Amino acid sequence: MADIYVSNVKAYKAKKIASNVLLYAFLVIVALTILLPFYWMILSSLKSTVQIEQVPPILLMAPSDWKITNYTDLFVLVQSGQRAGEPLFPFFTYMKNTVVVSIITTIGTTITTVLAAFAFARLNFKGRDILFAILLGTMMVPGEIFILTNFVTVYRLGWYSISNQTYLDVLLAMTIPFMTSVFYIFYLRQTFKQIPNELYYAAKVDGTTDFKYLLKVMIPIALPTIITIIILNSMGAWSAYIWPALISCKDEYRLVSNGLRGAFTDTSTGRTDYGQQMAASVLVTLPLLILFFAFRKQIMRGVSRSGIKG
Repeated sequence: MADIYVSNVKAYKAKKIASNVLLYAFLVIVALTILLPFYWMILSSLKSTVQIEQVPPILLMAPSDWKITNYTDLFVLVQSGQRAGEPLFPFFTYMKNTVVVSIITTIGTTITTVLAAFAFARLNFKGRDILFAILLGTMMVPGEIFILTNFVTVYRLGWYSISNQTYLDVLLAMTIPFMTSVFYIFYLRQTFKQIPNELYYAAKVDGTTDFKYLLKVMIPIALPTIITIIILNSMGAWSAYIWPALISCKDEYRLVSNGLRGAFTDTSTGRTDYGQQMAASVLVTLPLLILFFAFRKQIMRGVSRSGIKG
């Protein structure tokens, strides 16, 4: 019996070691897959275009000649052409547009998400489950499908005009169609449903209104989840590309993602200065990294606990 027990223990330890090795190997591969593009972007931002385009390519090796001017030249004024007198990469203009759009979109999304999630989680009304099922069904449709209908709507509202589009028109066109999210509603609804019904019934006995109960009880309990939604939505608005590029008619109305695409291409030759483009990408990525590391605990808490203990 002792020999059988010892052999079983050894077999269990061998299986555990093998599973741990496979698990950590998988995690290392995933981590490298995520980190290598960032490493390559930083290295490329310190290389010249010749070094980046050389054959065979040297992707992950440090540059032979560190070109710090890729960063400083971003703020140098263009001397000729249609953009004469403007910085090569109007970082602060694009950043202002992106921050404004991100704040407005995030505030609108948070308000609609909280109200809709509360209605679907706590209020009883006819057709609630059917309506929620229909909303979940829209998650199966790619977001790009709605671009055409959104564009037609924005055009008919007068927010898109090549000749006389204003900054207010751009803000309305970029924010109004994206002030809600079915996924965030579903995510927050699941958190709200974990809050005991006894709290709601006790509040109703005390004469508390539904709106006051939402503000005083449900939002404080689900705050980590709401913070996660705010951060993720801000990142999504920061990285938006297709819709802002389609709806903005002037360069000064574009977001950072659109500016990165076209600011470094010579219209006469069609060549792109990839070194400066990568340098600008590093500057644009830094705010997102700072935001993530500053609120990483709130994000992990909101995802892992769904905003509630126990």
